[in-house]
Amino acid sequence: MLSKGFIFEFNGRNLAKIGVLSALAFLLMLISFPIPLFPMFLEIDISDLPALLGAFALGPLAGVIIELMKNVLNIALEGTKTGFVGELSNFIVGSAFVMPASIVYMRSKNKQNALYGMIVGIMSMTIIACFSNYYLIVPLYSKANKLIVDMKSYILFAVIPFNILKSSLVSLITLLIYKKLSPILHM
Repeated sequence: MLSKGFIFEFNGRNLAKIGVLSALAFLLMLISFPIPLFPMFLEIDISDLPALLGAFALGPLAGVIIELMKNVLNIALEGTKTGFVGELSNFIVGSAFVMPASIVYMRSKNKQNALYGMIVGIMSMTIIACFSNYYLIVPLYSKANKLIVDMKSYILFAVIPFNILKSSLVSLITLLIYKKLSPILHM
């Protein structure tokens, strides 16, 4: 049984919020940069921030829809450099972050549950990124690109720290701004 708040009410106001947050996520996706310690195709961006804000305000399904829409917008307007594999990975790990974080937060909407939710989201994103990279993303990506030769080292030294860093950055920003934006998101 789905709890109240898991599925948002499909009305014009909520769909408009999802649209605005999706567009903002897409714009933030354009502002990405590589970190010297990681492979050059792993770039940091904070495009999961609007999805997490939307998931906290409207529920987990809204966050997943925002994750999907930012990637669809990215493909439609920017194209793909990875044969859709990068966008698929972004959707999978972004959803793995925002969904559990918002489920925990929805139980009792307070700062402590928001923090617990984000910790669960960080762990979920990292674990799902390991499995999805190992079994799906890297095998698909390596058909066109032979950059990864040692999968275990890649997972251990790139995927895990990268996803912890990215989701922790988004979580920190969310902690700093969510309560200030909450009245607008709940209008």
